[in-house]
Amino acid sequence: MRILLIGAGGVGDAVAKIAAKRGFYEHIVVSDYDQSRADKTIAWIENKYGSEVAAKFSSAKIDASNAANIAALITDSRVDYVINAVEPKFVPTIFAACYTAGANYLDMALSLSEAHEHDPFHKTGIKLGDAQYALNDQWQRAGKLALVGIGVEPGLSNIFAKYAADQLFSEIDEVSVKDGGNLEVRNEQGEVIFAPSFSIWTTIEECLNPPTIYEKRKGWFTTQPFSEPEIFEFPEGIGAVECVNVEHEEITMLPRTMNVGRVTFKYGLGTDFINVLKTLHRLGLDATRPVRVRSAQGPVEVAPRDVVVSVLPDPATIGPRMTGKTCAGVLVTGKSKDGTPRATYLYHVADNAETMAEIEAQAVVAQTAFNPVIALELIAAGIWQGVGVMGPEEFDPKPFLDLMSSSTGYQEKWVAQERLAASPLRHP
Repeated sequence: MRILLIGAGGVGDAVAKIAAKRGFYEHIVVSDYDQSRADKTIAWIENKYGSEVAAKFSSAKIDASNAANIAALITDSRVDYVINAVEPKFVPTIFAACYTAGANYLDMALSLSEAHEHDPFHKTGIKLGDAQYALNDQWQRAGKLALVGIGVEPGLSNIFAKYAADQLFSEIDEVSVKDGGNLEVRNEQGEVIFAPSFSIWTTIEECLNPPTIYEKRKGWFTTQPFSEPEIFEFPEGIGAVECVNVEHEEITMLPRTMNVGRVTFKYGLGTDFINVLKTLHRLGLDATRPVRVRSAQGPVEVAPRDVVVSVLPDPATIGPRMTGKTCAGVLVTGKSKDGTPRATYLYHVADNAETMAEIEAQAVVAQTAFNPVIALELIAAGIWQGVGVMGPEEFDPKPFLDLMSSSTGYQEKWVAQERLAASPLRHP
């Protein structure tokens, strides 16, 4: 298996470092618009694991906005699988380039949504991933796999939901993804600062778009950003965190192939984080359409959101100043195999101190990065097979979770924690 990794930022860097410990592939091309970032990742691998391991990696410059450039690199490098580890705004270009060049494709975030033109807070427009799923027949005819949404959320969350459906529940009333943590980032003076642990471009997209909800009796519909606040008790010392509705891929993905009554995604953002996002929106700094800006060099056009990205700390660099844990999980409610009420929270926790010590990557990107590597190892072994545009929930979850947690695998613990089946929500 020959792999092209597009993006050597936080997640891409972590993907390469995690893959370096495994032997299922022939070669990985680490590519980035700034090739020096890819070179830095490979140098880290050589320093950690030696020249023999590093020889299985090479670097390349790539323009993720140029389909012809991507397709040429796929062809020249004889690539079988492409991992898209850049921002979701590049999904259409990379997705098309892979199809054109005949490569299989993986990503960790789906194609972007577009709000309903007249009623955005009640009706869906174009949903996350719709543009990719619409091409399923083409990918099937080509005999190629596009495994979409194989990060942590979406990705591991989908696998948890599928495992619950297969192994724990006879009937599922709701799948509610719950993401929260107690991460803090401090500046040189020791003060807590606003520094998102993931791309602020993506964070704005998820949190300020109308959140989508799925209900079997209604289908997909939308609501207001930050709606339905709920206090959720996160495990392993994280504690109570206020969670709110945000737009996320699982809500689009799971109902396509799973029989579930309701799907939601709630993110533990915190009041301060929400207020910053609301302020960005009020000032128009969340916009993606370029505006003309006067500068000393003359007028330039720049997207306000790109300005925000530029002035905030790079998520790939904040690990040394970060403390705490992040938890990704799925609360599944319904009936157990014996027909009794059941509520189970399936989760994975990443501790920043541990991920920094292991691969020098902060917790959120490290937690995202191991999932596409596990998926590719299962594909290389012939355990996961498929063609077309498919989500992780369409594959057998048990081999994934076994490889993820085993001592000879990735040694990442996951837990199925029982909760009170009839416990009411705690509203702040």
